Amino acid sequence: MLNKKSVDDINVKGLKVLVRCDFNVPLKDGKITDENRLVAALPTIKKLIADGGRVILCSHLGKPKGEPKPELSLAPVAERLTQLLGQEVKFAADPEVVGPNAKAAVEAMKDGEVILLENTRYRKEETKNGEEFSKELASLCDVFVNDAFGTAHRAHCSNVGVTNYVDTCAVGYLMQKEIDFLGNAVNNPERPFVAILGGAKVADKLNVIANLLEKCDTLIIGGGMAYTFLKAKGGQIGTSLVDDEKLDYCKDMIEKAQKLGKNLLLPVDTTITDAFPDPIDAPVETSVVASDSIPADKMGLDIGPKTAALFADAVKTAKTVVWNGPMGVFENPILAKGTIAVAQALAETDATTIIGGGDSAAAVNQLGFGDKMTHISTGGGASLEFLEGKELPGVAAADDK
Repeated sequence: MLNKKSVDDINVKGLKVLVRCDFNVPLKDGKITDENRLVAALPTIKKLIADGGRVILCSHLGKPKGEPKPELSLAPVAERLTQLLGQEVKFAADPEVVGPNAKAAVEAMKDGEVILLENTRYRKEETKNGEEFSKELASLCDVFVNDAFGTAHRAHCSNVGVTNYVDTCAVGYLMQKEIDFLGNAVNNPERPFVAILGGAKVADKLNVIANLLEKCDTLIIGGGMAYTFLKAKGGQIGTSLVDDEKLDYCKDMIEKAQKLGKNLLLPVDTTITDAFPDPIDAPVETSVVASDSIPADKMGLDIGPKTAALFADAVKTAKTVVWNGPMGVFENPILAKGTIAVAQALAETDATTIIGGGDSAAAVNQLGFGDKMTHISTGGGASLEFLEGKELPGVAAADDK
């Protein structure tokens, strides 16, 4: 799954190239409020333009649920891409996506020109991977390039279905980077390999925990999911978040770590408060207690300073670190200390540091450590499934080298 044909392996001069990007950007009053995803797509687009391809971009945006919704049109994206690329990105405004505008625009294209199709989710078949829409998309192009890792764990028309009807299917630079970093970190890491998991629920990460325990040397568990592990070990966790149905699973994982000779690190102290902050960034009174003796009326909402030091020490000796999920309620400045301490430890190490999308990516960027990480994944769900060891349909669909 990790040895895919990339844009560097194909010659697109004079050919029509359909590129699946991830332009699922936040919009407010028709303006893009965060253009990271547009900027991230530029290297692949520029490479195809420079090689003389006729570049047809497509993406979804939001959840229009199979009908045209003007507020979810990709028109603002075409406008902003025109500025970022310094050349016109023509917008094909077709409610049916592959309509008369798109067909005429593609027909008239010259080498090095770019057009953008309308939101692929305007078609209800898109998310069902329907044959008809897949064929319509394929009819526009000679070559298909997938550069949208954020949707790689879903089989949709615009990332998987279309590949059944196009001879040459490659991955773009963004996808290639995700495969290189996430795929190789898990399957062929430089050791010692430390994995850090946080976030709220054990249930969300069952398969990730089991898979990473087999691959890593040290597994660190923080965030809300740590309390289920602490309770499974007989600790008193007060009113902290707990997944009682997963206590046996946690016991099994603790045993599995012992059998495999792996370090499984859990919090030794915890920052507690009376209740979850409302609003989330409201000031809170906190104190620190041992993580297995939280008073009955208090809840743990961040790792404590001893734990932060313990986790940071584990990172110092690592050669590869993968981190998915914050250590506490990082949106609250008082409860962000644990997450900051882990981010700081990753920023200071020489190891390859990989942040697995979602909340961890948001935390690292928000706290100002983004540029210190080797790789920050662009996909939340997709990166989690990669860490579970699952095959991702969007990656599998590309041609092997």
